[in-house]
Amino acid sequence: MSWLDTIEKLAPTVATCLGSPVAGMAVSALESALGMNSDDIQKTVETNKLTGDQVAAIQQAEIALKAKAQELGLNFEQLAVDDRKSARDMQTATKSSIPAILAIGVTIGFFGILVGLMTDNVTKSDALLLMLGSLGTAWTAIVSFYFGSSSHSEKQSEMLHNSTPLK
Repeated sequence: MSWLDTIEKLAPTVATCLGSPVAGMAVSALESALGMNSDDIQKTVETNKLTGDQVAAIQQAEIALKAKAQELGLNFEQLAVDDRKSARDMQTATKSSIPAILAIGVTIGFFGILVGLMTDNVTKSDALLLMLGSLGTAWTAIVSFYFGSSSHSEKQSEMLHNSTPLK
């Protein structure tokens, strides 16, 4: 489990902000709450060395960030959607083939390394695993860009679950 997964469980609004155009607000909230820089926060969370007081501080940062967002009239989910939408609109307007070429390159690289590792045709190294992680993250962003994110699917599933079937 990554450090972001831990932050998402403790402070979902902070985690949402970290992946949005207002990531600086979330980083500032965490740094202020914990009294350490973002690299130290990441290391502390990754090594599962959070104290009870630090967990409480993260949850307080969550509450403070929600209050600040409400005060500023921000909807973090909508900001993230608008950010992806503007990128898609730019792609449509410019009709550039560069994003598609990059998407194909990342996809080939990601699955090429995966197949190489699974078939023992590639020698494992820390650098290769780091590259695989980066390509996996990039591939997730590419799929989200071209096909939408899972957060919309989750909300759609929830709406369907809560709806009343027609008779």
